[in-house]
Amino acid sequence: MELRQLEYLVTVAEERNFTRAAERLHVAQPGVSAQIRKLERELGEELLDRSGREVRPTAVGEAVLPYARAALAAVAGARSAVDELAGLVRGHLSVGTVTSHNVDLPGLLASFHQAHPEVEITLMEANTDQLLAGLRTGRLDAAIVSLGSETPPDLECLVVDDQPLVAAVSHDHELAVHPVISLDTLRGRPLISLPRGTGLRTRLDEACAAAGFAPKIAFEASYPEVLAQLAARGLGAAILPGAFAEARAEQLRVIAIDRPALRGRLVFAWRSGGPDSPAGRALVARARRELGLR
Repeated sequence: MELRQLEYLVTVAEERNFTRAAERLHVAQPGVSAQIRKLERELGEELLDRSGREVRPTAVGEAVLPYARAALAAVAGARSAVDELAGLVRGHLSVGTVTSHNVDLPGLLASFHQAHPEVEITLMEANTDQLLAGLRTGRLDAAIVSLGSETPPDLECLVVDDQPLVAAVSHDHELAVHPVISLDTLRGRPLISLPRGTGLRTRLDEACAAAGFAPKIAFEASYPEVLAQLAARGLGAAILPGAFAEARAEQLRVIAIDRPALRGRLVFAWRSGGPDSPAGRALVARARRELGLR
C-alpha cells in the first residue's frame, strides 16, 4: 500500500469522477485508475462503485477513507513539523478576499513571497459567505471578510475596519432632509444593496428580519461604487459603509441609520486555533506586523 494510492482514492471519492480527480492531481487518468485497482487487489475488495454516472465509494471504501485521510494528514503533519523545526515554510498558501477594501493585500503577499519564495500562493475573490465556507473547510488559510459585531466561535480575526452602515440617497430624494432615520423608515422603500452572501447584505437582512420586515431590494450590484452611482441618480437608498458614502458627499446625501444602528466590520480571518499550514500561520504573523491590525 502506497501513499499515492491513498491520495488517489481520497481524491476520486471527493471528485466522484476519475477524470476530474486526475486533473486535480496533475497526473494521467489511466494512472489513477491503475493505482486504485492495485490497491483494491491488495485489500481484496472493491473500494469504488463505478457502475453509475458518478463514482462513489463502496461500503468498504467508506470504511477505508477515514484511515486514508488520517494517513495523508499524518504525513503532511510530519513534513510541516520538519519544515518548521528547520525554519522553513514551504507548500501552498490559499488566501481569499471580498471585492472592496483598503487593505494593501498585494503588498502583504509580495513581502510574504520575498520571505518565503518556495510557497505557492493563490488568491480568490468572492462573497463573504463563500470565503467563510472556504476557511471552515480548510480550502483557505486566511481571508478578508465582512462580519457583524460578533466573531463566530470557530474563527479568529484581526479587525481591518469597523464603521457604521448608512443610507445614501440623491440630494433631491424625499429622505434627504433627514440626518438620521430609523431602520423601520426603510420598510417598503426601494433599496440598493450588495448581493446576498456579502457581509453588508447579511447585516441588512438580519436587522430587517429582527424588525419584522424584509428589505425591498430594487437594485443589486457587486461593487459599492455602482451602488453609489445608482443612488445618486435617484433610484433608491443605497446601503453603504459610512466612510465610503461620506467620501461621495457631492453626489450623495448620507443618512445615519438608528434604532437599531447598523455596523459592519472588515476583518482578516482564519480558523480558530490558527491556520493548519505553516505558511498560513506565517502569513497571519506577518499581517499582524505589517498591517498593524488589532
